[in-house]
Amino acid sequence: MQVGVFYFPADYGINIVELARALEERGFESLFVPEHTHIPTSRKSPFPSGGELPKRYAHTHDPFVALSFAAAATKKLLLGTGICLIPERDPIVTAKCVASLDQLSGGRFVFGIGGGWNVEEMENHGARYNTRFKLMRERILAMKALWTEDEAEYHGEMVNFDKVWSWPKPAQKPHPPIILGGESDYTLRRVVEYCDGWFPRPGRGYKIREQLARLRRMAEEKGRDPKTLSTSVFRAPPDKATLREYEEAGIDRAVLEIPDESRDEILRVLDRYTPLLA
Repeated sequence: MQVGVFYFPADYGINIVELARALEERGFESLFVPEHTHIPTSRKSPFPSGGELPKRYAHTHDPFVALSFAAAATKKLLLGTGICLIPERDPIVTAKCVASLDQLSGGRFVFGIGGGWNVEEMENHGARYNTRFKLMRERILAMKALWTEDEAEYHGEMVNFDKVWSWPKPAQKPHPPIILGGESDYTLRRVVEYCDGWFPRPGRGYKIREQLARLRRMAEEKGRDPKTLSTSVFRAPPDKATLREYEEAGIDRAVLEIPDESRDEILRVLDRYTPLLA
């Protein structure tokens, strides 16, 4: 099992270049960053974790720009979105961002995606909360066409365009791995239908082994080889015993969270995490 980290690349935090280099030097496999284009001041949508929304949500860099700097500063570190808010993104522009980053990084991008939780945020982008997953599906399928076809087209209810040329194509073939965040049975069905992996969070009222077994059964029922689907646990606990259980269960990647602290404290956290890589 590989071990990576998750970090909000805030404009007041550690420089993403220094963080990426520190991770690679210590042997971490990957760096995942989230996305929030903005936070509406109305704050009608409650923070899913409860309490006040942390400052970092309104201060995070664009994920593709941040990961491009991290890519340029490293050679082996995998670079992922955790997660990219697909209902808030134009699929043609996003397909080019993904392909460009994957090609320029030498095939090191992992495309973590999700539907999002902040209703006002997505509505400012013209998306609706109750149809966000339908929109996400069509946008991902349209992006797959753009990555794999010389003359791509897509005709759906929410995404529609005639034949286009779009280069570059991703370095990874047919495209970077698409891993979907969430824990419900609906999430598992979407993973099987149009993704390459599952990106759950722990402690959400489910047992990881049971859901893994359900995912594998769903894949087999749809004629898909379960071995083609990876599982990465998002915000995994930095506990050696738990990580050992994950590995025994067949988890492919554990993603540890880096706190919203000062540069020096973040580097100390990395040093505390490093023994877990063994």
